[in-house]
Amino acid sequence: PSPLSLRAAVAPPADAFVSPKSTPLSAPTTQSTALYMGPPIDPNAPITEKVGEGSRKYRRTVFTHDDWVQFRSSDRFAKNLKTLFNSGIYRSVAKEITATVTVATVVCLWNAIAGGYQGIGGEMHDPVIPGLMKIGLPMNTFTILNSSLGLLLVFRTNKSYGRWDEARKFWGLNINHTRDLCRMGTAWYGKMSEYDTTGFMDSASVDQTGIDPVKRQEDLQRLSLCTWAFVRSMKRHLSPVEEDEEEFQMELRSRLPAEQAEKIIAAAHRPNRALQDLSVAIEKLPMHFVRKNELNKNLSIFEDTLGGCERLLSSPIPLFYSRHTARFLSSWLLLLPLALYGEFGNSWNHIAMIPTTGFISVCLFGIEELATQLEEPFTILPMQGF
Repeated sequence: PSPLSLRAAVAPPADAFVSPKSTPLSAPTTQSTALYMGPPIDPNAPITEKVGEGSRKYRRTVFTHDDWVQFRSSDRFAKNLKTLFNSGIYRSVAKEITATVTVATVVCLWNAIAGGYQGIGGEMHDPVIPGLMKIGLPMNTFTILNSSLGLLLVFRTNKSYGRWDEARKFWGLNINHTRDLCRMGTAWYGKMSEYDTTGFMDSASVDQTGIDPVKRQEDLQRLSLCTWAFVRSMKRHLSPVEEDEEEFQMELRSRLPAEQAEKIIAAAHRPNRALQDLSVAIEKLPMHFVRKNELNKNLSIFEDTLGGCERLLSSPIPLFYSRHTARFLSSWLLLLPLALYGEFGNSWNHIAMIPTTGFISVCLFGIEELATQLEEPFTILPMQGF
């Protein structure tokens, strides 16, 4: 007998969860590197990899126990402040922060020219251009709008986090049911009756007599590969083309039979095509139809999670809401220096208003940027980690 048949004959049922190095159904496998997780390895990585779209793949964090210990460290505040200027979030809103700081600087200069200024020695000077009016707004205008702006930002951030959390649960549900499906397929293989006579903790069953161990291994391997093909196709379906397409095709061609791989790659909707192959693989298993129905319930859950993920990907928070929030926030912060000018009369030429405006802009624009980054969750979910 061949080495494969000997291996299959002695392999325990749990072996169906492990892909052998060489089987009639697949070639040697490769590990995906398409959905990279973690910070940039190269410290000289270009700025496009640290800010904006290029930085999203580095936000796919999977924690271990050691990571949680570090996360709870009492030094976390100092470490976070140390990396303040390396933050991708703050860098992403650098243009907006620069705009508000520029407005604050212009307000200071204008009012110094129009209303006089204080010299370095503390002496007061007359206006540079007499007759110009100083500019400013009452602080009450911004105080009245504070609560409205806060509600808009809170709602936007909460909804964005809710979308990320929903996507995470959908993906976790997928992983849970792939394990469940393979477990049931392995345990129930060859059980042709609705209720078998298997004893507790006993792997023997009268229903399994006469089953070819090689065919059993091939059938369960096919079930495992078809399950993997669906999840991998769904991962590709939810990922950017330029990031994952090449790796996706390479992995399918290395693991699946050539015809099956090409049909999935050429399909208009790849996850559905892979799910069809999984349905056929379940149908071919020698087991009672009641047990097959239990396996097929997992496929219905796969359809639900796929549909839910597609809904999240294709339906953002209503654009008019996001646009109004961005316009409101931008206008509020750009006009804020006009109201802050009078509040900093005790500082030299009101100059303390400039860094204060920058700090407020970092905080509020940062909140809006967080919501925007979370709204589309799939390019920051660590899907490769499971």
